[in-house]
Amino acid sequence: MGTTRHRRWLIGYVVLLGVLVLAASLVTTARMGSASYLPIARDYPGQLTGLVATFVRAVADLSSLVTVGALASALVAGKARPVRETGSRRQLEIAEWFEPIVVRRAAAVWVISSGLLIAFDSADSNGLSLGKIASPSALWFAMFSGDFGRAWMITCLAAIVVLVTSVVTVRWVAYLIALWAALAGSLAPVVVGQVLVGPRHDFAGDSAIYQTIAAQLLLGLAVVQTLRLATGRRNRALDRAHWRSVAMAGAALLIVTEAVLLWFKMAGSSPFASATGWLTLARLAALTLVALGLFSVARSKLPLGAVLLTTGTAVFVACGIAMTRIPPPQFFVPTSISQIFFGFDLSKPPAFATLVSQWRPNLLFVAAAGAAITAYLAGAIRLRRRGESWPIGRTIAWTLGWVLIVVVTSSGLGKYSGASFAVHMAMHMALSMLIPIPLVLGGPLTLALKALPTAAKDAQPGPHEWIVAVLHSRPLKALYHPLLVFGVYIGSYYGLYFTNAFGTLMKFHWAHQLMNAHFLLVGCLYFGLVIGVDQTPRKLPSLAKLGFLFAAMPFHAFFGVILMSDGAIIGDSFYQHLELPWKVDLAATQHTGGGIAWAGGEIPLLIVVVVLALQWAVQDGKLAKRIDRHLDSGLDDSYDAYNAMLERLAERTGDRTKEPR
Repeated sequence: MGTTRHRRWLIGYVVLLGVLVLAASLVTTARMGSASYLPIARDYPGQLTGLVATFVRAVADLSSLVTVGALASALVAGKARPVRETGSRRQLEIAEWFEPIVVRRAAAVWVISSGLLIAFDSADSNGLSLGKIASPSALWFAMFSGDFGRAWMITCLAAIVVLVTSVVTVRWVAYLIALWAALAGSLAPVVVGQVLVGPRHDFAGDSAIYQTIAAQLLLGLAVVQTLRLATGRRNRALDRAHWRSVAMAGAALLIVTEAVLLWFKMAGSSPFASATGWLTLARLAALTLVALGLFSVARSKLPLGAVLLTTGTAVFVACGIAMTRIPPPQFFVPTSISQIFFGFDLSKPPAFATLVSQWRPNLLFVAAAGAAITAYLAGAIRLRRRGESWPIGRTIAWTLGWVLIVVVTSSGLGKYSGASFAVHMAMHMALSMLIPIPLVLGGPLTLALKALPTAAKDAQPGPHEWIVAVLHSRPLKALYHPLLVFGVYIGSYYGLYFTNAFGTLMKFHWAHQLMNAHFLLVGCLYFGLVIGVDQTPRKLPSLAKLGFLFAAMPFHAFFGVILMSDGAIIGDSFYQHLELPWKVDLAATQHTGGGIAWAGGEIPLLIVVVVLALQWAVQDGKLAKRIDRHLDSGLDDSYDAYNAMLERLAERTGDRTKEPR
């Protein structure tokens, strides 16, 4: 009976926290009134519009948190079963019903709320009352005149993908794709929000990306596991020590990123001098509660841990929603044109010495590089401790690839890539054509499959089984189709630089990072098919690899020639708005960028040809040694059979010459 009372009390407490989040958000909006709009030169749409937009935003944030948490719980903690299919594929299914039901219901709420925010948040940010957006023309203007309308469109689309997935399938890989879509939808309204404004917003944007992902996963999992505990369906899969370590690392990441955002938003002022500062300090306190909750769960104090986790989550979310209604101090500091677009000033022209000496850390890729190298080295060390060997050359290649990523994105190349088309082209050619070469030679998936333990027959599938399921999935096989990879690899340059997309994307830091990640990923897909160590879902024959490689050369050369000979300046409007302190010849800079594209497209491909030839030589050598071992052991009589065949042919030829004519 006591257990039942505790469960009912826990359910009631979770519901109460949700109500308090909504109430706190509405109270903040009501108290701020026009002070949320007029100081930043926005028209006041009226209190009703602000209250409705805030309420729906709170519902959307809570439902997205639960959706992501339920998806992650289904993938990590929910029981999965292997399903045999025709052929050699082996898939996983979500065997439990609790998480799929939670995903369905939360995603449905997320679809509705994010769909409403396309109109309500657009009206709120444009100073239009709810009555005015009843007009189709006014609604259309509000939706496409700012960033928030487009962001909520992406969020709504992502929520629809999650909802449809949860209705039509329980495949593990499908839920993984839905999780990626949900995280992308969660990021969309964040990256166009307050972190996009003011000096040093490049640091803030990168921190917000990591914080949003970590918060959605960690706090969402905490809420879903609390719901499981409250309904008597506790799952012990997350009780393992390594998952507790991951959770604590996630909490530490949240605290670090929140500290960076506090430094950014305060813009040199005291956190005790503004509402934003106090709310950020409250969020840090909430994250401390989350860490204490994780510690309590690790000590098997589940009710206390659940209360601390959900309380910390509620305070964190409520303060975050409230801060969207309050202009932070960084909105009011003097900002140059370069700081508006990039987050920092550029005082010197991009000469060679400047590119070498002027560094600015790209937090997104620096953190990714650190995590990737650490995980790889941990896998290699685990193999060595088990007495298994791992080629040192692959370790060097993987480390070199990520070091080059840090150099390219954090040195003067990354810092000046937004201001100079030539530098921008050098960086993107390096990300798409040079850096992927050592990365795919590192063989990270092969290392992971060798280092990670295999789950027992009837045990819960783990990371090893997850990787196998992804590698044998239909979506990955479709993604690795050579024609698709080739088309995206070549078409990305033509589609980006010969349309209006380039000038639009260059205005935003998140778009810079998206372009960088896109070119790096596409380059890894392309070179992975040609020289990659990891087994891809589609394996090309040796001659096809060579043809696949040479087929790209004329397209890159043609692309570079167009850049050098085209009279129209790519991104002309954007570059004219920069007002840089040095004189810029846009035509000459574009001509230089075209030359870089031409040379940068040829040299790496020649390097790959050499690598491919070396791989063939090594493969032939291994085949010859294997044949020799078989011959020496007497297990292979193919050589003797071949000699016998030659002797029989010789005898037939001799008999024919002896016959009378």
